[in-house]
Amino acid sequence: MLYLLLDWIQETMSPPGFGVFSFITVRSALAALTALVISIFFGRKMIRLLNRLQLQENIREDVAGLENHIEKQGTPSMGGLIILLAIIPSTLMWAHPGNVYIWLILFVTIALGGVGFVDDYIKIIRKNKEGLLGKFKIIGQILVGAVLGSVLYFHPEFQDYNTLSTIPFVKDANIDYAFLGEALGWAIYIPVSIFVLTAVSNSVNLTDGLDGLAAGTTAIAGLALGILAYVSGRVDYSGFLDILYLPGTGELTIYCAALVGACFGFLWYNTYPAEVFMGDTGSLALGGGIGAVALMIHKELLLPILCGIFFVEALSVIIQTSYFKYTKNKYGEGKRFFRIAPLHHHFEKKGWAEPKIVVRFWIIAILLAIFTIITLKLR
Repeated sequence: MLYLLLDWIQETMSPPGFGVFSFITVRSALAALTALVISIFFGRKMIRLLNRLQLQENIREDVAGLENHIEKQGTPSMGGLIILLAIIPSTLMWAHPGNVYIWLILFVTIALGGVGFVDDYIKIIRKNKEGLLGKFKIIGQILVGAVLGSVLYFHPEFQDYNTLSTIPFVKDANIDYAFLGEALGWAIYIPVSIFVLTAVSNSVNLTDGLDGLAAGTTAIAGLALGILAYVSGRVDYSGFLDILYLPGTGELTIYCAALVGACFGFLWYNTYPAEVFMGDTGSLALGGGIGAVALMIHKELLLPILCGIFFVEALSVIIQTSYFKYTKNKYGEGKRFFRIAPLHHHFEKKGWAEPKIVVRFWIIAILLAIFTIITLKLR
């Protein structure tokens, strides 16, 4: 909303220097800075409140055997509220309020943050380690994904490219989800939206098991998505890169910048040894934001590369569960493929120090983000 005030001042008074606020790059930098300051400043106050309310983490039984995780018992959780309190006002302050993408991405972030909050509430306040039943969590994600997909498909502003998506490594080609005909385009696109949103949000949730791991890798993915959103919203850059020109997606750069700033601010308290955990409140909201932005800029097919860390973490859980069931049915005794899943705990069991795992995963995430951006020209 601050953007409108600054724009009004520029239009009516024309003070020197105020025209700079019309640039998305400037507003993105200010959004990142605003989110960073909010998360650091209010983070300490939120941690004190969470401690006072005794909203503290209960360590999973299967990781309790890891020595460093025993020490984490009692660390305040639900710190995702810090991230949400940084992202939302920063985006509203610096983004154009008339942009439909902004309201849609904020809806997804808040809605999935709400699903995560209910899960955390049941785990921490109701003392039920199971949390929100899996089917209800999935239902919540499906509903949010259905709303997202429906708006992106049916909204009048998106009719020229609502079913198209960039194909990595292939020049002059886009996948069209309406390959069965325009009348059935929604029947494919909306389920795809639901799948992407559910998969990414759950993958980030699974990655949130070591201090700073989820926040750092999400910040890296958010930065790359911000760059992709910016070039997609510029007719000159999108033409040069031979990707879809998507009017209005440039404003998503501001959301991505706020997300990055909020994650970095949260890392001030979440790096090893963590003073607070984000909980499902943060991980589902961040994962939903990443998945939703990818869908909005029609780059969801790049997610397996960009979100490679999240993908492998989720895959390790699937492999572990499937292999255990297979060996139990075949041999009468279940066996593990990994020492423990998700993958980051496997490396802990092998004796790697927690900070070493996190930093190495960050490095891999940076390389994947760079490669994702490079794919725009590797076609």
